[in-house]
Amino acid sequence: MNTHTATKALSDHLAATFSESDVQRRADVFSRDGFVKFGGDQPLVPAELLRAVDDEVSRLVEEHTERRDLQLRTTGGTPRKMSVVRSEQVEKASELISGLASSEELLGFMARVAREPVIASVSDDERFLITHQEHKGDTHGWHWGDYSFALIWALRMPPLRAGGMLQCVPHTHWDKTDPRINETLCERRIDTHGLVSGDIYFLRTDTTLHRTVPLTEDGQRTILNMTWAGQRDLRKSLEGDDRWWEDASASAAEAVGRDER
Repeated sequence: MNTHTATKALSDHLAATFSESDVQRRADVFSRDGFVKFGGDQPLVPAELLRAVDDEVSRLVEEHTERRDLQLRTTGGTPRKMSVVRSEQVEKASELISGLASSEELLGFMARVAREPVIASVSDDERFLITHQEHKGDTHGWHWGDYSFALIWALRMPPLRAGGMLQCVPHTHWDKTDPRINETLCERRIDTHGLVSGDIYFLRTDTTLHRTVPLTEDGQRTILNMTWAGQRDLRKSLEGDDRWWEDASASAAEAVGRDER
């Protein structure tokens, strides 16, 4: 599927699927929870587009994954245990994903849900990330994002008994020098969201502390992350040498063995 066909199909689907009241209900949920999920009888994208993106991601995972097993100082030592496909590899190898992430159709709809502009202007290494968890204990530990928004395509999800759920604590703040994650978890309610393959969710990443529940058995948990900015991000300088997905030897990252929990 080429980008023109994809964006036309997306535009037609959004117009046919979501009334203004549907959008506003989701905007209310997003404002309250920092998270809103699309799926079931109101999917964000048409089935043929989801299949096309899934095929692209499966190919990229097969060709380009790099393993990461580390803990990150700027999030209080929380773990990263997964394989990744870096942004530049997605950008070069998938015209469909790259074009879709910057399309007026998708950005305009998500701006209605966010109730503010959603802008495809982030650092090159942040535009995309594919993560693939497959081993018992794999997880993306508690963290925030440097930018305001992410659209997450949950393309392969394990059964709930095997973990992999998303947990969120909205309306929180990230201080990279003193992240206070455990204190925040004690003070605040943790929302847990189950996901099935094909769900897509929109996340306010800079103010929502979040993680994936570690896998309790071998399996597959594969997502595509599209990162976007808000107006507040455009003059932001990125702090801390902690871009672990791009560089496993980032100074804030400490390598750990795969079996270390």
